[in-house]
Amino acid sequence: MARRRDYVVPAGRNGSILDDAELNALRALVDSGEVLSQGSRRAEFEERLRDHVGTRHALTVTSGTVALDLAVHLLDLRPGDEVVTTPQSFKAMVDPLLAHPVDVRFCDVREDTLNLDPRRLEELITARTRALVLVHFGGHPAEMDEILRIARRHGLLVIEDCAHALGALYHGRRPGSLADIGCFSFHTSKNITSLGEGGLLTFDRDDWADRLDRLRSNATDGVYRAAPDRFGQPDAVRPWMMWVDESYEQICSDVRRPGGNATMSEAGAAVGTVQLGRMARLVGRRRWIADRITATLRGFPQVRVAEAPPGVEHAYHLYTFFVRPGHGIGRDEVVAALDRAGVEVQLRYFPLHLRPEWRGRGHGPGECPVAERVWFHEQINLPCHPSLTDEQVEHMLRALKSAFS
Repeated sequence: MARRRDYVVPAGRNGSILDDAELNALRALVDSGEVLSQGSRRAEFEERLRDHVGTRHALTVTSGTVALDLAVHLLDLRPGDEVVTTPQSFKAMVDPLLAHPVDVRFCDVREDTLNLDPRRLEELITARTRALVLVHFGGHPAEMDEILRIARRHGLLVIEDCAHALGALYHGRRPGSLADIGCFSFHTSKNITSLGEGGLLTFDRDDWADRLDRLRSNATDGVYRAAPDRFGQPDAVRPWMMWVDESYEQICSDVRRPGGNATMSEAGAAVGTVQLGRMARLVGRRRWIADRITATLRGFPQVRVAEAPPGVEHAYHLYTFFVRPGHGIGRDEVVAALDRAGVEVQLRYFPLHLRPEWRGRGHGPGECPVAERVWFHEQINLPCHPSLTDEQVEHMLRALKSAFS
């Protein structure tokens, strides 16, 4: 369990700021008397997200975890298929693969960004590889041009986990439009929130939109065709029956997955729309804090800092830096010094291939040596959220200088 106490500079449980604008949006919804599910607010939020990301479709769901689960389902994986993924992300990115009879191969990461390393990708691809699942770690877009060049050459579908990356930019395009499917989270910790929980899938394929809309709305994702014969007699009250045409006139020859209820509430969508409108300011505050930290850390030879290259804009959901081994102070000593100074450090994320679920499937130490070395010996995440005051930022910078001096 992570330590819990009052910190001068807390890591922050809320990743954005809510105020009267969100309250007014909720009040307007309640006063309108409109439906609180599958209404105009969700439609507006999805339209604005579609325009922001730049895809043909943007469909909301109840969480980022649900978005990833449904995205993996849309891949139509079969027994014996292989999926390549990264060991550095939140477990929800790869946990859906546990429910499929597929082989998972973990590709090691770059030591600076912690994103999947395209130089190590091709050696993991075989004739059975069908898909690639990656993350834009901390909000730093992965090297998508090179990754997609390799993926397309081998005919792979690519899911990009954009939970950290709302507000980022990659050579003029937004994460979520860079691969086949983008998945977002609006959890309370993320760069914007839809009232605590929420998720989104973005893509261009119309057939996926039809299937996903059924799945999130209690309808079955199946293969339907016209029924060869009719049953029952015409009913005088048929015009008032729900789902009557489908029930009488179609037959399902294959069930891919039964539907569920993954509908984002109107309240969540109303808040999300307001939050999306202020996202540039929220992410701008994150970048200002990150720039201050980076300027401070550059002065210490013990530190390695990753900065976005030209054409790439970091969303700074997380601020991550690295303590170089053999320079007089170790990562663990720095974490302890920051903790004593009242700066809350949260180390994210434990390498996925070393979690018990994946060790039980044959994965283990040595599989991703860069990810393992960086996680166990070098990596530190600092608070970097818009709720931090200027005074708290200055306190954190003083604590960093003290730790390394």
